[in-house]
Amino acid sequence: MTRFPHARRLAATLLSALLLAAVPAQAARWSEPEISGLVTHRAIGEISGLAAATHFPGHYWAINDSGSPAQLHLVDGKGGYRGSVDTPGVPNRDWEDLASFRFEGADYLLVADIGDNGGLRRELQLYVLEQPRKLGKPARLAWTTRFTWPDGARDSEAAAVDPVAGEVLLVSKKRVPAELFRVPLRPGPDPVVAERLGTLPGIEQPNAQTLMDNPVYGRYRAQVTAADLSPNGRVLAVLNYQSVHFLVRPRGGDWREVLDRGEKMSHLLMPWLPQAEALAFGADGAEIVIGSEQLPSPFLRYRIIREPSR
Repeated sequence: MTRFPHARRLAATLLSALLLAAVPAQAARWSEPEISGLVTHRAIGEISGLAAATHFPGHYWAINDSGSPAQLHLVDGKGGYRGSVDTPGVPNRDWEDLASFRFEGADYLLVADIGDNGGLRRELQLYVLEQPRKLGKPARLAWTTRFTWPDGARDSEAAAVDPVAGEVLLVSKKRVPAELFRVPLRPGPDPVVAERLGTLPGIEQPNAQTLMDNPVYGRYRAQVTAADLSPNGRVLAVLNYQSVHFLVRPRGGDWREVLDRGEKMSHLLMPWLPQAEALAFGADGAEIVIGSEQLPSPFLRYRIIREPSR
């Protein structure tokens, strides 16, 4: 396990404590980033989404970006490939994120087919699959939610599910500042229009030195590539190519109210990772894993460290 001592800025103790509210006698903080393993299997050569695997403790489901087979792939906590599941009836036009959630007594995965590099798609799809219980058996499609953006096409690679509120949260990619939207989790007979909630405050944009050092890719480093919601529903983690940002809402609060306050989000700096485009909370909220769209690539992990209160 390799550690990165140069990672300087960690999220506040309060943020970590929110994720471990069941342990009131202990304080908590995020660890420095760790390489828990190396992703090498060609079946997961372009990971664009990760989600906790409810029926495989300590494992994660992964999806690949457009051009790859329409399959779910199971990986262990070190990024090791463990097998694949077909998804009949769910085409991979441009799969960009994956979310795990429990809703009305059943476990599901949401596949967000929302990528649109050219800004040409008039309608997007959110596919909800029954979460697989074993390998070798195709995943069953439960429902599809179709939606449009309120003011024209845009690219997006980040989706998270809030099952208590019955909604899907979506973050735009290329617009500055990044925008947060929501759509109903359950579909209606017609496509729904995503509701814009506001913009994400304080995601740092590339400075002049970054753009000088890398004129081609430097401007992309702040663009949002993935999101996930903590198991307690209060922390939205948002990934870009250089850090993980956290939007925190109070118990019973609304995301719009948080955005309206305009408070800068806390964040964790990442070591360099080629094309970091997948992020997921662990099933208990005590870790975050990050994957890449390239091979070979590190499988990155942050852990919550619990410390006895003094």
